[in-house]
Amino acid sequence: MGVSGFVIIDKPCGITSQGVVSRVRRALGMRRVGHGGTLDPIATGVLPVFAGRATRASSMLLSADKAYIAGFCCGIETDTCDTTGNILRTTGLDASPNEVAALLPQFLGEREQTPPMYSAVKVGGRKLYELAREGREVERASRVITISAIEYLGQFNGEHRFSVDCSKGTYIRELVREIGEALGCGAAMSSLRRTRTGSFLLDEAVPLDEFCAAPSLRPVDELFGDRPSLTVSPELEARIRNGAAPRTDAQSGEYRVYSDGGEFLALCRVTAGELQTVRSFFEVD
Repeated sequence: MGVSGFVIIDKPCGITSQGVVSRVRRALGMRRVGHGGTLDPIATGVLPVFAGRATRASSMLLSADKAYIAGFCCGIETDTCDTTGNILRTTGLDASPNEVAALLPQFLGEREQTPPMYSAVKVGGRKLYELAREGREVERASRVITISAIEYLGQFNGEHRFSVDCSKGTYIRELVREIGEALGCGAAMSSLRRTRTGSFLLDEAVPLDEFCAAPSLRPVDELFGDRPSLTVSPELEARIRNGAAPRTDAQSGEYRVYSDGGEFLALCRVTAGELQTVRSFFEVD
């Protein structure tokens, strides 16, 4: 049986998410490694990384809500909406902490957001950042996002900081640009730290260097620890492995399904007495 599991990496600044994956691959000595949600090079914090069979769960983390602590500088606008980009305009203006604190609640709730040009969203089969590097700007479809919580944290060394809880697909860089526009002074994101992805928190994240020095993966079934467990008979196990949806007496809902020998087989959903596989994690011979 091959190596399988996941780790929550505390991504360092200055490296891409794919760069983190490459380092984890080398540390584990295997190629089947992926991540569960891109962070920009400037960003740090929670980055779920999956290995082996656990990569089948990576797409499920992409849809999870996220939480961040972001910082921004007033009086500047850039092409990337953060301080690593080319300066488009300077205003020489700033906003007071009271002004920022009073403004932020206006961004709560469901709203539309247009992805920035420097993003991995595809238009016409090409990523926006590829077009942006060619000096092109194209029309982008807006998307509905939700800001469920936002709080001003204060000003530190000229950087305004705030915490935000948001839905998938939210670009904090673009949110900062919108904040700067609303303040009338312009703004660019200067720091970003992801503090949560789904139920995974920053305090359980492992620094990348520490993981690479002593690689250790968490079992994939921990991803679904909030679901009850269900142990099936060898007969039902065989049917699940063959892609069938066997009958069961279990109540409706989602389950972590295990073999009689304790092997984690799949995340399954019981509907009308049928045990339907949501995502399988067993080894295929």
